Amino acid sequence: MLGNWMVTQPRRNAELTRRRILDAATREFAAKGLAGARVDAIARASRANKRMIYQYYGNKEGLYVAVLEATYARFRGRERTLRLAELDPVEAMRRLVLFNLDYCHAHPEFISILNNENLHRARHLKRAKSVPPLHATLTETIGAILERGGANGAFRSGIDPMRFYIALASLGYFYHSNRHTLSAIFRTDLARTATWRAYRDEAVAMVLRHLVPERGVDRPRGRGIK
Repeated sequence: MLGNWMVTQPRRNAELTRRRILDAATREFAAKGLAGARVDAIARASRANKRMIYQYYGNKEGLYVAVLEATYARFRGRERTLRLAELDPVEAMRRLVLFNLDYCHAHPEFISILNNENLHRARHLKRAKSVPPLHATLTETIGAILERGGANGAFRSGIDPMRFYIALASLGYFYHSNRHTLSAIFRTDLARTATWRAYRDEAVAMVLRHLVPERGVDRPRGRGIK
């Protein structure tokens, strides 16, 4: 019994240390990008020494790849809690749209890390082997919702799940990644709660209306979107 406890404790401590390192690294990379981030700062913030960080992740780029994987896994993990397969297709889409909008709003570090990796043309993301399967599962889920909505007449047919998700994801990402420039251009503050809520409502309505069957093309066979 004591032996099992002694084995479990080091493993648990190692997991907690890795979590602290990834949390600190996420903040550092989000604030300063890959080039500007410093392993010394990550070590101080995570209460770990540099030797341990290099032992776990190899080098700064290896740590950055781990942050990318953790960032996407956290996003997709939260998305899975929506249990979309159990919902009416219209409600499932409504919740998916709201989730993507709200996650971008609540996690500015997510936007920053995506911006930084796009500057690198996804060079490091291509090494993150765990990320593509997460999105394959997502497009399968969206495809199933679209199929169910088409079957009961709520949605039109012929919508590609991947293209649909790219358009959906852009609604939250673009708003927040371009918040400062858009605020200056339109002389308004997109960070204001009222402005964000109004945009959020409009984005949800726009996506749901996009799914409505076209008159004379897809004839609704059930309850559609009002």
